[in-house]
Amino acid sequence: MGTTTRAAVLAQSGGNAKPYAENAPLRFAELDLDAPGQGEVRVAIDAAGLCHSDLSVVNGDRVRPMPMALGHEGTGIVEALGPGVTGLEVGDRVVLVFLPSCGRCTPCLSGEGYLCETGAAANGRGELIGGGFRLHDCGSDVHHHLGVSCFATHVVVDQRSTVKVDRDIPAEVAAVFGCAVLTGVGAAINSAAIRAGETVVVFGLGGVGLAALMGAVASGAATVIGVDLAPNKIALADDLGAIGTTPDQLEAVMAEHLGGKADVVIETVGNAKVLASAYTAARRGGRVVTVGLPSPEQRLDLQAVSLVAEGKSLIGSYMGSSIPARDIPRYVAMWKAGRLPVDRLISSTHKLDDLNEMLDAMDRGEAIRQIIRF
Repeated sequence: MGTTTRAAVLAQSGGNAKPYAENAPLRFAELDLDAPGQGEVRVAIDAAGLCHSDLSVVNGDRVRPMPMALGHEGTGIVEALGPGVTGLEVGDRVVLVFLPSCGRCTPCLSGEGYLCETGAAANGRGELIGGGFRLHDCGSDVHHHLGVSCFATHVVVDQRSTVKVDRDIPAEVAAVFGCAVLTGVGAAINSAAIRAGETVVVFGLGGVGLAALMGAVASGAATVIGVDLAPNKIALADDLGAIGTTPDQLEAVMAEHLGGKADVVIETVGNAKVLASAYTAARRGGRVVTVGLPSPEQRLDLQAVSLVAEGKSLIGSYMGSSIPARDIPRYVAMWKAGRLPVDRLISSTHKLDDLNEMLDAMDRGEAIRQIIRF
């Protein structure tokens, strides 16, 4: 039997005037929610994080089909199972995953489920991986955001968009494992494969960037430098065992602490000019990992010969090159052991109705992870 959910719905991607608090691009609506179908579950959301990727849909950097119920980083409790669901029971806590993997396409069969072609195509259409829509507004379909749409009281998702975690994890902490931690820590551990004793620079200290910084520290990096414009984020990088600095001071800080350039550079800003700076900051033979999502209009300008002459590697990292079913439990264990203090990412908690104001805070670069509690 279907039910209803109260969700944050976006009518258009791009063209939304600022400040968002006044112009309210997100409206809060009671939507009809289908019963879970084959291989699907209904989840009562109790915490969801606002990510820059959500803002990118609002401002048009990431155009998605509209109307769309936003939100892709969250956690909740399973309250209903569709036919054929295995490994989950009513009452389980799950972390939601923004790219389900089909297990059958070439990337999945090659161990690269984070590049699943079927899941990516479904996300691009705003559908669940099983096809179609489970959200409806007065009889009209509402698109799903990355198969999740967790800025809502309840969601129906494919079981492949969930990872079961311990019920006793605080909801606001569990939520950030679905995107910020999965992407950032994964970029450090999986994509960059940081080795003990290496030096690392992280550009951008939002939720993903700080998670990457934590992953670098946990990997045994000798020196980690975090780069941002916001004083509060720079101070937090210092607290987390790194050296925080601003872009205009970076060259001097690198000269002092690295004696030159870095073994590994991770870019999380989503800006082509910042990525070019990150590439320059890497030593000969260094590895540059980018997880930022710039506007599709931006182009990267590099000295092409340097890729060969300097032996550098430029690596794209989607979802931190992570396998969620493997990596989320691993990162949770690292958090429990005190090696990943991901609770430090949470800058504030809010109600669902605060989302438009939260977008403004993110747009100004003030917030790290703002969490909605239900």
